[in-house]
Amino acid sequence: MKKKTQMVHGGHTTDDYTGAVTTPIYQTSTYLQDDIGDLREGYEYSRSGNPTRTALESTIADLEGARFGFAFGSGVAAISAVVMLLDKGDHIVVNSDVYGGTFRVLTKVFKRLGIDADFVDTTHTENIESAIKPETKMLFIETPSNPLLRITDIQASADIARKHNLISVVDNTFMSPYFQNPLALGADIVLHSASKYIGGHSDVIAGLVATDNEELAERIGFIQNSTGGVLGPQDSYLLIRGIKTLGLRMEQVSSNAVAVTEMLSEHPNVEAVYHPSLKDHLNHDVQERQASGHTGVISFVVKDVDAAKAVIRETEYFTLAESLGAVESLISVPALMTHASIPKDVREKEGIADGLIRLSVGIEDTDDLVADLKQALDKLN
Repeated sequence: MKKKTQMVHGGHTTDDYTGAVTTPIYQTSTYLQDDIGDLREGYEYSRSGNPTRTALESTIADLEGARFGFAFGSGVAAISAVVMLLDKGDHIVVNSDVYGGTFRVLTKVFKRLGIDADFVDTTHTENIESAIKPETKMLFIETPSNPLLRITDIQASADIARKHNLISVVDNTFMSPYFQNPLALGADIVLHSASKYIGGHSDVIAGLVATDNEELAERIGFIQNSTGGVLGPQDSYLLIRGIKTLGLRMEQVSSNAVAVTEMLSEHPNVEAVYHPSLKDHLNHDVQERQASGHTGVISFVVKDVDAAKAVIRETEYFTLAESLGAVESLISVPALMTHASIPKDVREKEGIADGLIRLSVGIEDTDDLVADLKQALDKLN
């Protein structure tokens, strides 16, 4: 099955009871038992399982080449459930320019519960080896990373994790399962903020996890049911619907992103551009090897925060908003928005300048997006 076909036909999303070609929204909290413990189709209570959520979970498993999928109430809820695989005293190695929400939950919540994390530059895999301690139990990477689009070699990282008996986790949000499949490259767990490309329409908050490891799946399933951060049936339905057009959207997004990146790279008022399509982007060759397309997220640097604000004010087709991965193009200043929870000295060390602008390129006409950004940048003269 080719990928575009898989987006439409992956998982089990028809309804066996009625023949509906789309899974209905099973808006119920509990289920009739024919006798005590005699459950119809195994459903007892919707925290433990709901047919709409099950359909979504089977779909993400198929798309990521896994046997097991799990849906959570947000991307951070998915991340938290995966970190809950660890015990007090355990240690995680994480890429240094990780999403601000991931940094926050690891440093402000899990650290308080006795799980420590070290943030290292994983673009050079030898840094992963150097950061591993006797108590290290997990390697967690985003690739491309947020917001500097740094690329980590998934296969090489997974090999290191396996060598040291670590659980390897890849946040695949920026690429979607259409362009990148970390499990096929050796990772143990892949996760998504499904609010982004998978949903694709800025109308749902959700997180997804997939694994082909049965033992890990049993533990994640137990955590999902025990802590209860599950996705509701209406949001599950929205994700199933969004996935149907994921391939079409990602191809347009990728094409738009390359065109916008080329313009930014040539503009005199842009000091730096970060996007994996650029041949001089660090680990460009790795990205070409492990992915089949490009994310729509682009970051670039202008003179200072005032210049960044000026660009945002002048754009017409880029909506000032947090998040990414939607059909409409979004624009933000990470230092003031998505990464404000990271201390300023840490941001600056990682290269997240106050004048850094992050774009999430949507599916609008390519020429309109390029012209809109160019006219905004021209006015900085």
